[in-house]
Amino acid sequence: MLQLLPRTRSRPAPRAAPGRRLVRRRWLVLGALAVLAALVALPRLFFVAAYRGDIYQTSTAPQAPVAIVFGAGIRPDGSATPVLYDRVATAAGLYRQGQVSRLLLTGDGQAAGHDEPGAMRAVALALGVPDSALLLDRDGVRTYLSCHRARAVYGVERAVLVTQDFHLPRALYLCDRLGVTVTGVATTTRSYDWKLRAGWQVREVLASAGAWWDVNILRPR
Repeated sequence: MLQLLPRTRSRPAPRAAPGRRLVRRRWLVLGALAVLAALVALPRLFFVAAYRGDIYQTSTAPQAPVAIVFGAGIRPDGSATPVLYDRVATAAGLYRQGQVSRLLLTGDGQAAGHDEPGAMRAVALALGVPDSALLLDRDGVRTYLSCHRARAVYGVERAVLVTQDFHLPRALYLCDRLGVTVTGVATTTRSYDWKLRAGWQVREVLASAGAWWDVNILRPR
């Protein structure tokens, strides 16, 4: 005669306390954010490392047919901001020393009353650069478009890029990948407030990620 044993129910594994689950979720979220931040920062780190050797001072810059000068905003009265003035002044120095023959002034000139290339032209003329040596691109509303148009519209094959040091790595990468053989000259006209420079560096991290995306994924025209 078989003896039936009482059935025993398996007990479920103890569930983590709500507090522990919340801590785990927080760590997962923090880990995901850290990975995302690292991915966003990678293009900036790569640009800085890859193009460090292509950045020169005004006196040591290799000769090139053209200096590409990037826009940087204007004042309400239409005049150049200090950042923009310094870019044009550095490029004018290259012209006076015979290191470039022409200046391509590229920036946003599409909106009424907002003409970055026009403001840049006024600075260049005041610094002794003749109008015949100036090219104005009013459709260079972004660094990507400035580089693309320099090659596709103006036929620039070799150039010196003139801008501040925080912007140069991204500009060099974009123009290089869009078919222009480039070196860069960092403006050294004045020292900028450290708070401004910190903000520019943060912006460049995001803009560099966007530049990589534009070149490798979107390739806008």
